[in-house]
Amino acid sequence: MTLSLASHRPLHPVAMSLILALWLSTIGNAPLWLALLGLPESHTPRAWLGIAGFGVVVLATTVVFLSLVVWPRWRKPVGLVLLLVAACNSYFMYTYGVVIDPSMLTNAVQTDAREVRDLLSWSMLTVVVLGVLLPGWWWWKQPVQQVPARALVVKQISLAVVATLVMLVVVWLSFQDLASTMRNHKSLRYMVNPFNTVYATTRLVVGKSAHASQLIQPIGEDAALLGSASDADKSPLIVLVVGETARAANVGLAGYARDTTPRLRQLQDGGELVYFSNVSSCGTNTQVSLPCMFSDLGHDAYGKTEARFENLLDVLHHAGMAVLWLDNQSGCKGVCDRVPHADTRELKDPALCPDGECFDEAMLRVLPERLGQLEPARRARGTVVVMHQMGSHGPAYYKRAPTEFKVFTPECRSNVLQECSGQEIVNAYDNSVRYSDHFLGQTVAWLKTQKRPTALVYVSDHGESLGEKGLYLHGMPYAMAPKEQTNVPMAVWFSSPMLNHLGWDKSCWLAQASQPVTHDNLFSSMLSLAHVQTRLYKPQLDVFSACPSGQQQAQATTGRPNVSEYAAKPLNTTVDTAPKPSHG
Repeated sequence: MTLSLASHRPLHPVAMSLILALWLSTIGNAPLWLALLGLPESHTPRAWLGIAGFGVVVLATTVVFLSLVVWPRWRKPVGLVLLLVAACNSYFMYTYGVVIDPSMLTNAVQTDAREVRDLLSWSMLTVVVLGVLLPGWWWWKQPVQQVPARALVVKQISLAVVATLVMLVVVWLSFQDLASTMRNHKSLRYMVNPFNTVYATTRLVVGKSAHASQLIQPIGEDAALLGSASDADKSPLIVLVVGETARAANVGLAGYARDTTPRLRQLQDGGELVYFSNVSSCGTNTQVSLPCMFSDLGHDAYGKTEARFENLLDVLHHAGMAVLWLDNQSGCKGVCDRVPHADTRELKDPALCPDGECFDEAMLRVLPERLGQLEPARRARGTVVVMHQMGSHGPAYYKRAPTEFKVFTPECRSNVLQECSGQEIVNAYDNSVRYSDHFLGQTVAWLKTQKRPTALVYVSDHGESLGEKGLYLHGMPYAMAPKEQTNVPMAVWFSSPMLNHLGWDKSCWLAQASQPVTHDNLFSSMLSLAHVQTRLYKPQLDVFSACPSGQQQAQATTGRPNVSEYAAKPLNTTVDTAPKPSHG
């Protein structure tokens, strides 16, 4: 005799759907109910009635959904998928405080093997066993009555109609309380399983289909250099470092209590580097922020258009410059598709790439060789290199810094952040910031060895939550994201030959460093720094606009979407051999 969780007595298909709906609405939505019970306004009898009413609405909506979707031919597989979706969603929402919206689902789809490995844990396995394998075993083994097709259609449609009427009545009776709760706590709408995933998947599929059907429209074809050197030894080399998950709150240069940026502070104290103290990102995740910050559209217009356009790198390429993208992350999200690019995944270096995952200094290791492979004619006009960091990517922050940079201890050594104290999480994160500081310092040191004019621009793609307000990681919808996920560090460094090449005096833009800046400023500021003239240039978004460059004569007249108030306010805003990167 074998033990079975399933009954030998066949159940009616409608009963099966009701049982699945009850599971998904209760246990499958545990994070939602915990979040509701945790609200300050939920501790009154009326609030309890409101939560109960909301529970009835969720149950009724789930019954409607299952009645319309779950039919005999695919009943068992669909049920297992829904159990898996609910369990995984619940784990990540409860563990990290994230919500499931289209951008979060896009991040999940584009997650590479390294990132998946960082997210796996024993606690996640436990959730999958309890939330998928056990109920899934019952769901798969439970016999189901054979009901004539016509009769089943009538019963399931009737059930959907009854559930809809119940839902409408409850919403009508408690509309004021439900509307108030949803208006004041918008994140709750992205926590309802499985509808958060259904909505996000629909948006993702429709958006991808529309996006794929759009041809990439060229921009900046009028781009031209305002001046050009005769060879690569005299032409400028600009390195743009795109930080990953670095938040301004934990940067020593930003006034953080810990000195997490000693190398950059040394450069700042020497008058070589300027830190921008009030910078906002274009998004809260790499999938959104990376393409947005390289776009000329700006935050608001970028989020409203399905059209596909070229970006800053294409404009620099149109101007005749050499452009190179080096990646130590999960890709450039389409930004570098039309220019030379490479990543560190194939680099076999036991010191810099333990366990197949490279520290950011690996990009410095391959930089000289990759520069030498660029077209000589373009290098003679100037070179822009983008290095995309692994940075402080979580939740395994402890993996982002070599042992000798772990100065803040004890650090969290788990990818399940709730298993660590708040201070241990901060320690691990701060160690990753300190290593990024070292990487930037090493990059500047290498740039100083070059004979040509050089510059470095550093800005992170988005920030990170480390437990504030119960939130971890990043990816909250921008309108409700905390400042920890949107305030990012930014710094610039120029060599003396670069300042001479540009004809700039730092006093012409130094005052801008304390003014509000956003990712929208990057496009025009990089054009100004590269001395590239185009109609796309917007002087009001150029942090160097007070410096003499001739750029101010070029105005944007493209007839395409304009940036909005988010960023359009005027600012009071032959290669030498690289030294071997060290961890010392």
